[in-house]
Amino acid sequence: MKNSRRNFIQKAALGMAGAASTPFIGQAAVSAMETFKTEARLPVGIAGYTFAKFDVDKAIAMMNRLDVRFLSIKDMQLPLNSNDEQIKEVLSKFKEANIKIYTAGVIYMKTKQEVDVAFDYAKKVAVDMIVGVPTYDLLDYTEQKVKAMNIKIAIHNHGPEDKLYPGPQNVYEHIKNRDQRMGLCLDIGHATRAGANLEDAINDYKDRLFDLHIKDVTGAFKDAKAIEIGRGVIDFEALVKVLYKINYKGVCSIEFEKDMTDPLPGIAESIGFFRGVLAAVS
Repeated sequence: MKNSRRNFIQKAALGMAGAASTPFIGQAAVSAMETFKTEARLPVGIAGYTFAKFDVDKAIAMMNRLDVRFLSIKDMQLPLNSNDEQIKEVLSKFKEANIKIYTAGVIYMKTKQEVDVAFDYAKKVAVDMIVGVPTYDLLDYTEQKVKAMNIKIAIHNHGPEDKLYPGPQNVYEHIKNRDQRMGLCLDIGHATRAGANLEDAINDYKDRLFDLHIKDVTGAFKDAKAIEIGRGVIDFEALVKVLYKINYKGVCSIEFEKDMTDPLPGIAESIGFFRGVLAAVS
């Protein structure tokens, strides 16, 4: 029964993915997209690292074809050392495309200066949250910046290779007694590779779950590879159910890390599948 439901969702998603990756979308496909948008209770976004090989204009063009309106901006779209004019130009492009930049990151922080740069950047980009990775010794200083600037930080887990925050529990243990504006950006693919149970993590850390990076992986082990959503081991129906249960208020940002020089077909399939699950579970 579970496999039949998964196959049904996947077939519907592939139909949408094919429409999204072609130059012109028929009216039926547009109607399907509108249905997914209106039925889904969780906004779908893109993590900016997905477009690591592309400039801002090409990233915007792909987001428009996929009808995705939320972006976690990454420094390859807007470098951390950008001047005011550069920031204004890039922000204007996204605004004209009706794309909301809702957070910035992932930003790595190994010195106090890098913490300062990250928070100043977030202020200039006009976001109220940073997806970041401060080292342990900088957590006190990061908390001071959170309080002073009223900008949240969502610490990102990066899997078994990450000596600081391999899984969500490693993040939570370091922020649970700190300011309520310090939380977690849960990368579900890296968390799975680190052996985390996603449903338990979402339930256990729901009070500090600020952001999600959505991807699929080939297995629950260190060397598992990123793959199109719906083709790997993650149970997305169970994931969406628990997100609905806790009334998750953030964005679900797709982060596609396979075939990054030609990502559109894979992103389209992934977003189509995820939207299909959102609609099916609603």
